[in-house]
Amino acid sequence: MRPHGATEYQILHVLSHAGTDAAIAYSVGAVSGFYSSDSVKVGDLVVKNQDFIEATREADGSGIFSKAKFDGILGLGFQETSPNSSVPVWYNMIEQGLVKEQVFSFWLNLKMDDPVGGEIVFGGVDPNHFKGKHSYVPLTRKGYWQFDMGDVLIGDKTTGHCSKGCSVTADSGADLFAGPTSVVAMINHEIGTDGVVSQECKAVVSQHGSTILDLLIATAQPEKVCSQIGLCAFDGTRGVSVGIRSVVVNESVGDSPGSCSACEMAVVWMQYQLKQNQTPEHILDYVNDLCEKMPNPPQLSYVDCNSISKMPSISFTIGGKAFQLSPKDYILREGSDPASRCFSGFTAYDVPPPGPLWTLGYIFMGRYHTVFDYGNLRVGFAEAV
Repeated sequence: MRPHGATEYQILHVLSHAGTDAAIAYSVGAVSGFYSSDSVKVGDLVVKNQDFIEATREADGSGIFSKAKFDGILGLGFQETSPNSSVPVWYNMIEQGLVKEQVFSFWLNLKMDDPVGGEIVFGGVDPNHFKGKHSYVPLTRKGYWQFDMGDVLIGDKTTGHCSKGCSVTADSGADLFAGPTSVVAMINHEIGTDGVVSQECKAVVSQHGSTILDLLIATAQPEKVCSQIGLCAFDGTRGVSVGIRSVVVNESVGDSPGSCSACEMAVVWMQYQLKQNQTPEHILDYVNDLCEKMPNPPQLSYVDCNSISKMPSISFTIGGKAFQLSPKDYILREGSDPASRCFSGFTAYDVPPPGPLWTLGYIFMGRYHTVFDYGNLRVGFAEAV
């Protein structure tokens, strides 16, 4: 991958076209072609006998491959997730003794007018691009750079959503900060974004909102509320939330994936308001507002560019430390002229069980220099400079 003139990757010698067919799918598209093996140059390093895919066809539904300024994709995940268990470039760097330390690190430059888009260091870190010390957290699942995250805060108010831990991955290939619909809806509501109306959500709140709230006030177990009132067929949490669609529903709602998800989200939203000692009337109004402005990916959630200074900070607790994103970090802009539009850097992405799963994308890794420590199976973050 060669974005914005960053580290250069070259294929050396004559390639053999006698490989087997290959295909790989990404969240934004897919490529297919055939396997080849040759020496690959990464900066000053030459990795010998490296397998890779020569792409002959792109399925580019989002337009990312045709619009983006790179010639390929360099995966830095674990071999467990590599197609056909192919050995990744990073593994061969270690095996061939090309790096001093079993770590690689990212500095992503958020200054869009800068000719240097960032820096990847294989085998160490560049002290010129961070200050202080990195805070490290151990991986919880080998195969991905996945670890546990603690509480999510809007301003200085806890959402309580990840107080018992949430799974999260650090992914430089993700543009936005992705998380469960239930929490992203809360964040975007505080930011003031637009959204879509979920009739199913409104129906659940209209018919069961007061009952849900009464059970929560009576200190019922939150994860069992939705099954107690018959909206979920199971006794316990399935993982808030799998998302709901904006659809017209019948006059009554019952045990269905949509109504169950809407109930689970309502529980999260009400708990957030109860922690702030809000009145029942305020809480029900708040939940109804969220139902009317639900995130609708892949569409962007737009916001008034003139309101950025009034928006709250959003913080994520990693390794016991709060990592804060300011509005200038998480609000993105389309274009640079006076008619440009602003949108939230948070997007809803619901992962079925064993989810939910958060993804720290470009906006987080741009704010915090990131070290991927393969030797100790951990990830570290420090303030980027």
